[in-house]
Amino acid sequence: MIVSFLTALNRHPAWLRWGLLAVGVLAAFGLPWVLYPPVAADILCWGLFAVAFDLLLGHAGLLSFGHAAFWGSSAYVTGLIAIHSGLPFYAAVLGGALASGALALPLGYLAVRRSGIYFAMVTLAFAQMVYFIANQWSDVTGGENGLQGIPRDLPGVDLSDAFVYYYAALPVVLLALAAAWRLVHSPFGRVVAAVRDNPARARALGYPADQYKLVVFVVSAFLSGLAGGLYAVNHGFASLDEVYWTTSGHVVIMTVLGGIGTLWGSLIGAAAVVRLEDWLSTSGIQESALVTGGVFIVVVLLFRRGVWGTLAHVLRERTGSRSPDPEPHLDHEHEDPQQAVAP
Repeated sequence: MIVSFLTALNRHPAWLRWGLLAVGVLAAFGLPWVLYPPVAADILCWGLFAVAFDLLLGHAGLLSFGHAAFWGSSAYVTGLIAIHSGLPFYAAVLGGALASGALALPLGYLAVRRSGIYFAMVTLAFAQMVYFIANQWSDVTGGENGLQGIPRDLPGVDLSDAFVYYYAALPVVLLALAAAWRLVHSPFGRVVAAVRDNPARARALGYPADQYKLVVFVVSAFLSGLAGGLYAVNHGFASLDEVYWTTSGHVVIMTVLGGIGTLWGSLIGAAAVVRLEDWLSTSGIQESALVTGGVFIVVVLLFRRGVWGTLAHVLRERTGSRSPDPEPHLDHEHEDPQQAVAP
């Protein structure tokens, strides 16, 4: 039934895709009615984080093991702004995201000159430095106790209700997702795809590959910072867990589950992981990480391209056609870079 629906979606892309988008937006608006509102807000935050990470991994071909640095540093900066300035939480979250983008600029300048495991190790090392600073700078970050008492301030709105906060945070997430989609489907995004698939040929065509990768890295960090700031405000604190390397591994799992390079698959992966962990914690199961890891292994074995990526691949095989924007992978076997950047 799912495959039949996707086949119909491919044959009538215009109205069905807009309809599917409308269904997704309605689902986002209805989420706190079917889930505990703080959990629904966590799905928003982790979903945006996974999409931001997929921009880097799926569309630029760069695997980062240090994205927790941007998620966590924004959480701390957002908390500090909210506590000491009394500004609306929108301003605090924006300040945290800008701090993450600024932090990503020097790191990205050094890291994008490497690729593969070397890029991953550079980002991991940097993230561990951020973790060390957050742990040692206890006068500012609270050290092992974390930064507590982050307020939810918005003039004229009572955000103490988690239900209200969800709808206050939702526009930020929707705008960020729209920006990510626009970036991928812009001429800039096609150049990034060309650089990912064949950087040497992209350079031969006159495109500064490292500069394009740096821009994607900073944008990914900025969106990750938005997600981390919203998450900190949702929980009212920022802890060392936000900058620990396991947080980077968490978002990798979400992205792989949904499908690398599918963008929207990352939302599915994030929602599945957050909902599973919430169910396990409320069920009294102690080894939740073991269960989550087992589910991850099963999904990877059965759906090599992730859940959404596998469905899209089946669709293309059944219809005998390629989608106008094929999902990028990391195997460097895609279309001609010159065709990818053609207007």
